[in-house]
Amino acid sequence: MTPKEQAQEIADLIGARLGVGGTGLETKLRRAGRLLPRRIRREAEQLAQAARLAEHPRLAKQLHLMDHDRAYRDCKRFLEGIDGSERIVRALLGFVTTNAFNVLVIGALLIALLLWRGFL
Repeated sequence: MTPKEQAQEIADLIGARLGVGGTGLETKLRRAGRLLPRRIRREAEQLAQAARLAEHPRLAKQLHLMDHDRAYRDCKRFLEGIDGSERIVRALLGFVTTNAFNVLVIGALLIALLLWRGFL
């Protein structure tokens, strides 16, 4: 598999698993932001650079294919482990629990205020 094909597959996985839009690996990495861990982001950037270098015949000789294969495997393993629907459910659950806690605190403060003022 060529570095360009590897970069395209990783870009497709980022788009599918993380819901990041854009064309090409570099754009998707920039848009993914903190959704990717630093190590995976660094390896994906290495794949993007390898895809750029592979387009030029003289620069392609500088590629160390073993390093890029390892980076490709690590990125692929990480991205395939992500479940998009689970990510959405966890985000929604976090939002609901945070707001439920806030409602309880505000309710308790309101009851304390009403008791203090003598309305209850």
